[in-house]
Amino acid sequence: MATRSPEPAARRPAWHGGWYANARRMDSPNHGPRPPQASVDLIVVHSISLPPGEFGGGHVHRLFMNRLDWDAHPYFQQIRGLEVSTHFFITRAGVLWQFVDVGRRAWHAGRSHYRGRDACNDDSIGVELEGLEGGSFEQAQYATLVTLCKALRQRYPVRYIAGHEHIAPERKHDPGPGFDWRVLRGAFAGTGVLFPPGC
Repeated sequence: MATRSPEPAARRPAWHGGWYANARRMDSPNHGPRPPQASVDLIVVHSISLPPGEFGGGHVHRLFMNRLDWDAHPYFQQIRGLEVSTHFFITRAGVLWQFVDVGRRAWHAGRSHYRGRDACNDDSIGVELEGLEGGSFEQAQYATLVTLCKALRQRYPVRYIAGHEHIAPERKHDPGPGFDWRVLRGAFAGTGVLFPPGC
């Protein structure tokens, strides 16, 4: 009996519903519906590590899944009971995880305002980079981020890319000065994508 050859990568669908085929999937319970007629035109870049400055321990995944052991580290008492999520998380090695369907509202931005609109969770996609606020990021992370942003632009009318610090400047400072915005600006030069002033 003849066996069917695997479908070439170039012909595989990039998306399965709201799930990106190139991401590892882990379904967070923290999400909700987007408002009717929401125009998803903003990608928000964040940074996160738990505890701050420690990488690869799995605590970030557990936070997004509401499974973090609050007593496992003294820092966790500061965020005890927090229920948050992101659409995507990129590890230091550039591995991409997805926690929320992009058609759903993830809980990443909090109280926020950008491009003349409040409540950025309603119409944005959140991408968390594993890193320390203000610290540097790995080339593998930038490569994954650029590829992801290009895939998102094929699905949504993305016109803006900003940091958490730009949409909630009084509360947040991530990804911070260690993030090299020149990488994204170069990747999207001439496409019409807009970045925050000075980035």
